[in-house]
Amino acid sequence: MKYAPLILAAAAGLLASCSNTKSGGGGSSMAAYNAYDRPATLPTNPSNVRVKVSLSAKLAYVMEGDKALLIMPVGIGTPSTPTPSGTFRIFKKEHLHRANSHGYATNGTESRKLMLSAKPAGWKFKGTPMPYWAEFKTHYGFHTGWLKPYPSTHGCIRMHHNVAPKFFRLVSNGTPVSIAQSQPEDATIGKGVALAPDAGPLPDFSSSYYLGNQYFTHHNPVKFQ
Repeated sequence: MKYAPLILAAAAGLLASCSNTKSGGGGSSMAAYNAYDRPATLPTNPSNVRVKVSLSAKLAYVMEGDKALLIMPVGIGTPSTPTPSGTFRIFKKEHLHRANSHGYATNGTESRKLMLSAKPAGWKFKGTPMPYWAEFKTHYGFHTGWLKPYPSTHGCIRMHHNVAPKFFRLVSNGTPVSIAQSQPEDATIGKGVALAPDAGPLPDFSSSYYLGNQYFTHHNPVKFQ
């Protein structure tokens, strides 16, 4: 297809930042990554829940008063595409959220990854799946995605697939979100938090997996303490 080389090249940077796009890797490191999880506790009063994100520690704290309901590692934006700092509120939650700028196209016999602004005629499209989306600023949200030990997103905050549904359950529309270079919790409850293992070069799922709904339930059974 004549569109493919240019489209795929243009899409590579964006897709690698907000979705599962790297190839290679696997083995025991991937098994350790898939087994990773974090404990979580349901709140007594959901209206008192707030979220604090530390960019330097790459940790998010879901708090109810002084009690941590969930502490989880997160993926953050690169220096050129940073995660916004400031005070926000979650205003849109969507489990089955898909990107509106990049995704997957199929013509019935093959599928390709591309920017949605460059559509070859006759192909059908679905945006990249971004499960458990919780938007806190227009075009910026928490969502499931590969976690790396270095900044690697276009500004969104990625969560491990086993932890994302817990976060999604704990927060509501209106939940305050504070994002800063550091948080006071870094020096206390943030110390010693087990981070997700680095799975190395991460394998990608097939396009058909993303075109369907399987990725939206790609996680362990959701349990709370």
